[in-house]
Amino acid sequence: MRLYVAIPPKLSVSEFMAYLKGKSALMLFDRHPEFRTRKADHHFWARGYYVTTVGNVNEETIVKYIQDQEENDRMEDKQY
Repeated sequence: MRLYVAIPPKLSVSEFMAYLKGKSALMLFDRHPEFRTRKADHHFWARGYYVTTVGNVNEETIVKYIQDQEENDRMEDKQY
């Protein structure tokens, strides 16, 4: 999964990621209870994450990159 987000300066990246992972996992478990029974430890997301900043790149370039990566992922999935 790839996201392009703007985080307010008062919030650290780690705080944002903890919030995002925590809330999204709760929502997924709520909407899909079958996920909860598969995960004995009730952890949905992997422990880590990768974050990078975008300096002199415009938003259009970033969005296109994400779309291209998602298309590459779909093509690889079809091969297996």
